[in-house]
Amino acid sequence: MADILRQQEKAGWEQHGLNLSQRKVWRAITACRTAALGGHIERCDQCQTTRHIYHSCRNRHYPKCQSRTKDQWLAARQRECLSVPYTHLVFTIPHALNGLAVSHFRMITDILFSASAETLLAFAANSRWLGGVPAITLVLHTWTQTLQRHLHIHALMPNGVLTEDGQWKQSRRGFLFPVKALSKVFREKFIDALKLARADDRIPKEMMDDQAWKHLLIELRRHDWVVYAKAPLGGPQQVLDYLSRYTHRVGISNERLLSFHDGLVRFKVRDNTHAGKKRVAQLPASEFTRRFLQHVLPTGFKRIRHYGVLANCHKKEKLAQCRLALQMSQPQPAIIEGVQAFMLRVSQIDILRCPHCGLGAMQVIEVIVAAKHRPVLTTGPPP
Repeated sequence: MADILRQQEKAGWEQHGLNLSQRKVWRAITACRTAALGGHIERCDQCQTTRHIYHSCRNRHYPKCQSRTKDQWLAARQRECLSVPYTHLVFTIPHALNGLAVSHFRMITDILFSASAETLLAFAANSRWLGGVPAITLVLHTWTQTLQRHLHIHALMPNGVLTEDGQWKQSRRGFLFPVKALSKVFREKFIDALKLARADDRIPKEMMDDQAWKHLLIELRRHDWVVYAKAPLGGPQQVLDYLSRYTHRVGISNERLLSFHDGLVRFKVRDNTHAGKKRVAQLPASEFTRRFLQHVLPTGFKRIRHYGVLANCHKKEKLAQCRLALQMSQPQPAIIEGVQAFMLRVSQIDILRCPHCGLGAMQVIEVIVAAKHRPVLTTGPPP
């Protein structure tokens, strides 16, 4: 990925019309694991082999970074899981909203989050179904396998709720909520919030006149919205493992990138016509870069949000009530794992052991200072 962006720098990136967040991501990726970010020099105390270690950019949009952060997030979510069945749901909005999502990303995604959460909270509170407060985790995805824009929310929710008297009420086996009813309520909540944004002039008439607005509303009601819901065969662990691949990364990993040659990027995508198989897609580097950068999130944007029992204002108290009602033991205190232990567990690599002789220990002999006075990228690529 870094090689592709560096090549695009030479071609001139003004053609991409990048915003500040995208420029920062571009700079971070191209500087990642280079002398620009600093590092240190290590030497083996046995064979005297030396190596240069450069710092990671730690940017959440770079496929090579965030592995340890993702692992810590997964461990924290696993500690919050309850000993009950779970359901994985997906809330998707029509592509007719892609244009608004480009110019008003925060507004559209905030509406998507709120409409998804309010739908689940309303069904859970309804005594016809459960009559209590659920535990909901929502994660925003913005991409398809080919990096096209596709806004949708993944939701993970236990099949039950915490009632007002502190008891746990379980849903019927194999059933949470009727998906057709969920879909209708989700659509109406989303459109109502969109209309409110129009009335508040958050969607100004200068950008979309009355005729275009009416046409958009017609398009949004032309087809039924579909909410996907399925009980994961592997339990909540399966969905958390799936979500953790994207919580701290963007929609493509280096493992899917096959080659970059003659200005063309070849990468693997899922073949929807043959389940479980892959096919090879090919894009010009400029188009691949454009698609990749359109999934850069604004600075400070929260891709992962929690509601109900898991809302930050009372999560500790409510989770304790759930565990008490389910007769679960309290989780063990979290153990902060060091970098060496993490790499040894995940990659079976002892980062302190000499890769050349396999006997000595690598010791720091010199610190590489990061390049000073590197300005925040606002007008162009680094020199």
